[in-house]
Amino acid sequence: MTSSLKLVVGALAVVGAFSVPHAQAQNFPSKPIALVVPFAAGGPTDVVARMISAPMGKALGTTVVVENTVGAGGTIASTRVAKAPTDGHTILIHHMGMATAPALYRKLSFDPLGSYEYIGQALDVPMTMLARKDFPSANLSDLINHVKANKDKITLANAGLGAVSHLCGMLFMSTIGVDLTTVPYKGTGPAMTDLLGGQVDLLCDQTTQTVPLIRDGRVKVYGVTSARRLSALPNVPTLDEQGLKGFEVKVWHGVYAPKGTPREITEKLTLALREALTDPVVVQKMGELSSDIPSPDKISPEGLRTHLEAEIAKWGPVIRKAGVYAD
Repeated sequence: MTSSLKLVVGALAVVGAFSVPHAQAQNFPSKPIALVVPFAAGGPTDVVARMISAPMGKALGTTVVVENTVGAGGTIASTRVAKAPTDGHTILIHHMGMATAPALYRKLSFDPLGSYEYIGQALDVPMTMLARKDFPSANLSDLINHVKANKDKITLANAGLGAVSHLCGMLFMSTIGVDLTTVPYKGTGPAMTDLLGGQVDLLCDQTTQTVPLIRDGRVKVYGVTSARRLSALPNVPTLDEQGLKGFEVKVWHGVYAPKGTPREITEKLTLALREALTDPVVVQKMGELSSDIPSPDKISPEGLRTHLEAEIAKWGPVIRKAGVYAD
């Protein structure tokens, strides 16, 4: 092969390598998009996913299908998306568990900072401290006294190791100086089912799931984990104002694509996410559930990555100090 022919062949190879992702981006989306949720249907992250899936699909001109891939505190779903094709048709929505996983798990088959392209933040959600509706304590002070006196008899549910409900419960126990029997589930959906049925006593859960239940009197609420009272629950005091100073837990959600997804595709996904979060129906529903829609600079790849890095730095020392690990 002559040198000039080699140059032509090399140039064609470069063009071909460039044209594949370019063609993918030009044709995206070419089929329905799977929005993978790491937790069970009916849980708070699932609620968020189902709210934004339809308007995202409308913006993209396709269907966005919510797929629940549960287990191992969200790591199974995270691994699935990390290893998915980089054509933008499989994406992940995950909460702050993406930031706690590196400290919680000795071995991870994905890297939160290296296995994904970032789409943007989706929602910030406060939490509520709940009990089954017939729990004897009337207020937070009574609850703390009752828990301390009956710690061996009281169960605290969570959505699994590393889930936000688990972290919130750990912080609650640490703050009041009591260790309770914790009951892990595969998502807060089934955990809430057992709380409603009286099989467990306590649960810390997101407002996306709890506000309707609180209003209907199906659960007993002892406080919200935000810095200020919520417009959706104006009569429910914060845990901070009731004496648990500095107790604040807000759940944030992010949307991710597999590492190597072309930038043209991630940009389309980011624009679709922004459109979904300004959809009037979504805005109304999120307001009713006291969820905060992030500012536009956070609904971006840079905004999500910056926030994720800060959250990893925040939660890592807390988890390692508590000595909580998963295999």
